[in-house]
Amino acid sequence: MSSLDPVLLSRMLTGITLFVHIVFASIGVGVPLMIALAEWRGLRTGDPHYTLLARRWARGFVITVAVGVVTGTSIGLQLSLLWPTFMRVAGQAIALPLFLETFAFFIEAIFLGIYLYTWDRFKSKYFHLMLLIPVAIASSASAVFITTVNSFMNQPQGFTLKNGVMTNIHPIEAMLNPATPTKVSHVLASSYTLSAGVLMGLAAYSMLRGRNHPYFKKALKLTATCTIVFAISTVMIGDASGKFLAKYQPEKLAAAEWHFDTMTHAPFVYGGFMDENGEIKYALKVPYALSVLAGNLPSTEVKGLNDYPVEERPPLSIHYMFDLKITTGVLILVIPLLYLIRKRLPGRKPYPRWLLLALILVGPMAMVAIELGWMFAEVGRQPWILRGYMKVSEAATTSTSVGWMLVLFVILYLVLCFSAIKVLSKLFRNKDAVEEIRQLGLEGAEGK
Repeated sequence: MSSLDPVLLSRMLTGITLFVHIVFASIGVGVPLMIALAEWRGLRTGDPHYTLLARRWARGFVITVAVGVVTGTSIGLQLSLLWPTFMRVAGQAIALPLFLETFAFFIEAIFLGIYLYTWDRFKSKYFHLMLLIPVAIASSASAVFITTVNSFMNQPQGFTLKNGVMTNIHPIEAMLNPATPTKVSHVLASSYTLSAGVLMGLAAYSMLRGRNHPYFKKALKLTATCTIVFAISTVMIGDASGKFLAKYQPEKLAAAEWHFDTMTHAPFVYGGFMDENGEIKYALKVPYALSVLAGNLPSTEVKGLNDYPVEERPPLSIHYMFDLKITTGVLILVIPLLYLIRKRLPGRKPYPRWLLLALILVGPMAMVAIELGWMFAEVGRQPWILRGYMKVSEAATTSTSVGWMLVLFVILYLVLCFSAIKVLSKLFRNKDAVEEIRQLGLEGAEGK
């Protein structure tokens, strides 16, 4: 393995690390908000089932935070070891958001610890809920700060580069680059959608096993409603992201849509494949849709790939990532919406087996959508690590030891993921929700 290209191995290792981390990080961002919503609803309605939901979700959340910390630390380590030239050149520009992300995590960890150990300790139960607010804000702030680093890599500004050295650095300007608004909002919305979708799937799975206790029905209704709201916001922000690409990274949008010639009234290409002659076959072409995505009007001009040098074009394979991301995004919205509509139809069985199975799949589909989104963002930036300034091949290490690092980290991630799944499974099996309801004397709690 040491004979393989260090650049390729570095990209593989960083990609695998991000692949694992992004799921745990997204859950770490979204679940605190879901816990807060459940506890708030329990206090507002006086329904202890929602309060128990918050308790149980919080127990599982701690496990995912622990794994997220390990994988997040791995990313920081790999930035220095695998991309030394990038860090030497751009380190000062991204130091501020990296520091702020660490600071936000400390706030999250401190208040999470206080929150977990102060259930039923306060006269006013709203005071306990208030302890969760810093956790939810800090977890989202962590995502904001770390995403600004990625935004900077896509749309660098706030510095002067001379002879390979950054001078006249303005960290705030570097953070508030044109890519930041859409990237940050999309990361937050997709994280909330993923978290609500996973929790919805857990409730649907329990009901699929014949557990029709009101506790699970309330959990399903709450999480399905949240999934729809967050999914709608994700789709809307996705539209804004398309307009950002059309203005600031047109080569990425062109590669994603196999759009080669600059034109107005450009069609949106969905699916299909490209043969060895560059001909697109079996694709669905929606007239004018790409121009509408780029600027809301069919007359919007969309730049084509032929306007860019071949060596600076993103891989055409991102077309499939883009299409799959759109497909999963639509399904994530439609499935819970179908559940809420069917639930209100008279004479219809509200929880058919096929619908519960579909609801269970929403969580995994949300994970797939997030992974595809990051792959599209990172692969679509190729060949640049710092767009317009530094290519990936110029930033990577030349060490011959990257192969062994890859093997060791893959083993680490497999152990972490397996352990997390095992611990979470035992945690909730050993303390069954229905049994806990009986122990707490909540059997007669009314549905709200």
